[in-house]
Amino acid sequence: MALVSTRKMFEMAYKSGYAIGAFNVNNMEITQGIVSAIAEEKAPLILQVSKGARSYASIGYLKAIINTAVEENPDIPITTHLDHGDSFQTCKEFVDEGFTSVMIDASKQPFEENIKITKQVVEYAHDKGVCVEAELGQLGGIEEDVVGVAADDVSKYLTDPDQAAEFVEKSGCDSLAVACGTSHGAYKFKSEPKLAFDVIEKIGLRLPGFPLVMHGSSSVLQEFKDLINKYGGDMPNAMGVPESAIAKAAKMAICKVNIDTDLRMALTAKIRQVFAEEPAEFDPRKYLGPGREAIKDMVKHKLHVLGCAGKAAECI
Repeated sequence: MALVSTRKMFEMAYKSGYAIGAFNVNNMEITQGIVSAIAEEKAPLILQVSKGARSYASIGYLKAIINTAVEENPDIPITTHLDHGDSFQTCKEFVDEGFTSVMIDASKQPFEENIKITKQVVEYAHDKGVCVEAELGQLGGIEEDVVGVAADDVSKYLTDPDQAAEFVEKSGCDSLAVACGTSHGAYKFKSEPKLAFDVIEKIGLRLPGFPLVMHGSSSVLQEFKDLINKYGGDMPNAMGVPESAIAKAAKMAICKVNIDTDLRMALTAKIRQVFAEEPAEFDPRKYLGPGREAIKDMVKHKLHVLGCAGKAAECI
C-alpha cells in the first residue's frame, strides 16, 4: 500500500468514535517499535517528524527509515506528517519531499495572520494532494523547539469555538489542533489535569464532522517513570494526561492524538535498566533492542486507549 493522506483516516475515526495515534520518530529503533505494534494490532498510523528530529537525524535518513516501514507493511495505511512546521517554506519542503500531511503552526501569530499563513500552505499543499493541519489557541509546556504558555496560564489560551469555525472556513485547513488543557513535555501539570471537554464539544457542534487534533497528549506512564527514577533518573514530578481523558476525547471530535514523550520514556527506561543491571554491556543492540520492545508494548497499549486497534482496513 502506498502512503495515504489523513482524509479517509479522519473520516472513519470521526464516524466510528476513535482517534489515530500520531507518533514522533527520531531513529530506526523508535520507528520499528511503533510499526511492529501497529502491524500486530492492525491499526492505521501517522508517523510524524518534528524540527528536533530533523536536526538530529536529517530528513534524508528519516524518510528512508519511514519508507522502509511503509514498504514492509503493505496492508497498513500510513500517513507521513510534518509536526509543527513553523513556516510556509518548511511545509513546502515536506510537501515536495513526498509527505502526505503537513502541519503549519502559526498559533502564536495574531488570528488574521494565522489564517493568512495557513491559507498559503493550504493552497500549495492541496494542489499536491497533501492535507494540512493547523493550530488555534496555545498549549502549555516545552517540547524541543515548541515552547508553550506557562502552566498556570493554560486555561487562558484555550481555543475559542467561534474563532475555530471562522478559522477553518477562511483558511481551508483539513484538521485543527485545539488547545483544550493539554501541555507539551513530561512535566505537563502541577496537579491532576482536567481537560476542557466542553471546548471540544462546542467546537464539534460548530464544525460537525470536522477532525480535531490533540497535542501534548503523552500520559507519562508510571511504569516508565518508576524505572527511570529507580535506575538513576530524576523525574519525581513528571505528570501527563490521564489515559481515561484521552479515551474520552477520542470518542468525541478528536481524531488525531500526538504521542512523543511516552516513546522517549519507554526507550530511556529500558536503556537505564540494562546499564544498571548489566554494567559491562557495551553492545548497542543489547540495550536499544529492549528499548524497542518497550516502545512496541507501550504503543500496542495506546492503540486500545485510542480505540483504533483493528481499524486499519477501514482507513484504506
